[in-house]
Amino acid sequence: MKRGEITAFISLVFVLLIGLIGAVIESASVQTAKNYRRADMDRALQSVFAEYHRELLTEYDIFGIEAGYETGKFSFENIVNRLEFYEAAGMTQEPEKIQFLTDDNGQPFKEQAVRYMKNKMGIDLVEELAGKCATWEEQNKQSGSYEQEGSDISEELDAKLQEGESELPSENNPLENISNIKKSNLLNVVVSDPEQLSQKQISLGGLPSHRSLQKGIGKFPTKSDAQGKVSSLFFCQYLLEHFGNAVDQKKENMLSYEMEYILEGKESDQENLKGVVKKLLLMRSGANYLYLLTDTIKQAEAETLALTLSAAIALPVLGGLVKQAILVAWAFGEAVMDVRALLEGKRVALVKTSATWQLQLSGLLKLGTAEDQNEGMDAEGGLRYKEYLMFLYFLKSEQVCIMRALDLVETNLKRKLGTETFRVDHCVAKLQIKSKCKIRRGVNYQFSTYFGYE
Repeated sequence: MKRGEITAFISLVFVLLIGLIGAVIESASVQTAKNYRRADMDRALQSVFAEYHRELLTEYDIFGIEAGYETGKFSFENIVNRLEFYEAAGMTQEPEKIQFLTDDNGQPFKEQAVRYMKNKMGIDLVEELAGKCATWEEQNKQSGSYEQEGSDISEELDAKLQEGESELPSENNPLENISNIKKSNLLNVVVSDPEQLSQKQISLGGLPSHRSLQKGIGKFPTKSDAQGKVSSLFFCQYLLEHFGNAVDQKKENMLSYEMEYILEGKESDQENLKGVVKKLLLMRSGANYLYLLTDTIKQAEAETLALTLSAAIALPVLGGLVKQAILVAWAFGEAVMDVRALLEGKRVALVKTSATWQLQLSGLLKLGTAEDQNEGMDAEGGLRYKEYLMFLYFLKSEQVCIMRALDLVETNLKRKLGTETFRVDHCVAKLQIKSKCKIRRGVNYQFSTYFGYE
């Protein structure tokens, strides 16, 4: 009897063990099948992202798959077809998240650009530039103060002259000449050979910053190192490295003055350069005027001329006001010399001294005329045109600059590729896909796969 009970018990245990072993084998089999499907999808997705746009990387050091695949139209099915080509067939694919270079006003483009420059330059060099930001902000304040003070002085002087029914003599009067220069085409005054200026222009209507863009799906976390002032410095350095300007042109591109377009956004090179020149003149005028207020010798020169002009109309009481107007005009004339030097590739001191001052008071009368032969000096320790462009960049909305940079990326690559189908808002930088598949009868499996250019 005991033997029978033991046999029955062992048989029951044996059946349970067989069931357990079968369940483990089944579970392992299903898990292995799942792993195979995941591996297939990982391999396929990485293969798709390995088809990054070669010219985009070569010219601009930016990764992205052009998901229009030369059709000019984006469709997720294009990506699905490539996944199936790389042996991820037999699955249903749904996009969970898609990020294009143009999403969030070009934030993915900026993230890659910042990461590229950080790896290339290192953080120390940019931190040196960050130390200059306070100086740039001070220069901007000086520009605003100069513009306001110059306007107030001009209005007050005009009012006093009208009140006395007089006007300053035109002979030996630099104020009239400077007024005429400000009303003229400034490029003819600051450029040594205006005929050599670029004639290029583009149509703004179809550019990424002006058209309706393909939008991504979902949100990927924004990289913390792509935020803040340091990241903006890295991005500005990226722009200066990859886009031309009036001094360092890329003549093979759609526009020769590319940085000027990024800052101004006009259709033609000359209009963009004119906008930058006006800002540089205002910036330099403010710094120059501040220096003149500390130079007693130059103030004495201005006072002597002011007394001569006001005495000529029998209104010596206006001497002080005329003196201030002359100082404002002199600061602008010196700014013209500064911009001339910058456009010739020379350096201009951020803060003037008697040694770096270029224009004599008598030179104001000849400025912008046929007798004007001044080219501007190269000030040791000063800043070049690119560095002044960096200053102007920090006065602009960064989002606007990013999108204008993408305008240039698209137009230049279209020209290089000889096709109109390339669009930056079809360039995928990150992708997360939900895949659904059948492992075997009655067993379905779904999982997510992510890949991004990090």
